[in-house]
Amino acid sequence: MLRLGADIVGFGDIDELPDDVRGGLPVGISVAVVYPPEIIRGITELPTPEYREWYDKLNERLDAIVTYGAETLREMGYKAIAQTIERVGYSEIGYNTTLPHKTVATRAGIGWIGKSALLVTDLYGSAIRLSSILTDAPLEAALPINESRCGDCMVCTEACPAGAVSGRLWENGLYRDEFFDPAKCCIKAQERAVQGFGGGVVICGKCIEVCPHTKQYTKLHNF
Repeated sequence: MLRLGADIVGFGDIDELPDDVRGGLPVGISVAVVYPPEIIRGITELPTPEYREWYDKLNERLDAIVTYGAETLREMGYKAIAQTIERVGYSEIGYNTTLPHKTVATRAGIGWIGKSALLVTDLYGSAIRLSSILTDAPLEAALPINESRCGDCMVCTEACPAGAVSGRLWENGLYRDEFFDPAKCCIKAQERAVQGFGGGVVICGKCIEVCPHTKQYTKLHNF
């Protein structure tokens, strides 16, 4: 999967989650791909056509990677479910699934859920797209991340154009809507998408761009 373009691949124990959520499978494989830094630097004011293009491109790349990974595992005799976009589905407030990719990522130790309800990683901040595979393959799981590492930082809370970020810290088991308002986010993201590139998909990216961890990544690769 790394050879196919994945930037991060991690394995997590998801056995603690309800059986119906994980399809009865005990292991989650988290896969992340990264936005080019110049694309993130370009969305300071509004989401751009280039950002929209890369949003679609990375989603397509992820679907190809997890499909390949699941097929390979099944060929080896294991059960495997690729959580592709088709499987996850889409609603008025974005992609949705009974087992979010972000949950798998925290179980795989890839990152934590930020105050913006996005996954935050040490290396790339939130400048990533995620997907996942569910399997019974005996893969060695990483240590999970159960608490936020955002601390007192309020950058995304103060920058959110929708006022959707409450500023409350995430911890494992906390439901998203207890610290983040997805409806507010969706309404404002639709407006900003129309302003930025004519609309057609609900994306904003402001909380990604302002995150100090993302800034560290984009500044480090500013060439």
